[in-house]
Amino acid sequence: MFTGIVEEVGTIKQITRGTHSAVLTIEAKLVLDDLKIGDSVAVNGICLTATACSPQGFTADVMHETLNRSALAGLRQGSRINLERAMPANGRFGGHIVSGHVDGVGKILQITRDDTAAWYSIQTAPSILRYIVEKGSITIDGISLTVASTSADSFSISAIPHTIAVTTLSERHIGDSVNLETDIIGKYVEKLLFPAAAEKTETKLTKDFLSRYGFLV
Repeated sequence: MFTGIVEEVGTIKQITRGTHSAVLTIEAKLVLDDLKIGDSVAVNGICLTATACSPQGFTADVMHETLNRSALAGLRQGSRINLERAMPANGRFGGHIVSGHVDGVGKILQITRDDTAAWYSIQTAPSILRYIVEKGSITIDGISLTVASTSADSFSISAIPHTIAVTTLSERHIGDSVNLETDIIGKYVEKLLFPAAAEKTETKLTKDFLSRYGFLV
C-alpha cells in the first residue's frame, strides 16, 4: 500500500521491450535506501516489484496488462518518473489509501496558473469519472491530490508549488497522458451496494438495509 506522497523523481535509464512486456531500468537515490529484491515501488502510481537492485537504481518488470491500462507504454529513455516505496507500518499516512493498481489513463486538457498554485483539467472515461467526487482524493501519476471540481467528461485539481516542484507535474503539458487511480473505498462501497446478479443472493447488504439501520439518510 502507498500514500501518494512522492519520495523522489527518478529517471528511466533503459527500457527493454518484449512482445507483450517490458523491463524498466530506473535510476534513483532515495528509494534505494532500504530497497530489496521483491519490494514494491510505485512508479508513476503503478505498483511494480524490484527485480534487481544496484547502487544506481533498480529494475522492474512490466506486464502486458499494466502496459495496456496505463501510460507506462509512453515512457522513453530519459523519462522522469514519480517514485514512492510502500508505506511502512509505523509511517505517517500523509496522503490517502493508494493501492498502486491504476484504473486507467487521463489526458491533460488545460493547465492554468494563479498566484499560489496551478490548475490541471484532466479528461478521462466515464467508467473512471463515476468514482471521482468533488473534494475527494485522486492519484495522478502516483501523486495524492484533491479533486477541486468535476464535469461530464473531466475533473480538475489544484496543485501547490511544492507538489509541482518535487514531482513530474512540473513537466506535464496539455495533451499528455497520466495514470489515474480513484479512491479505492468508493469501489468497495459500490460492490457491496450493487453486487453482480449472480451474487445478489449471497448478500443482505442493500440500500434499504443501510437506511433502516441509520447508515443512509
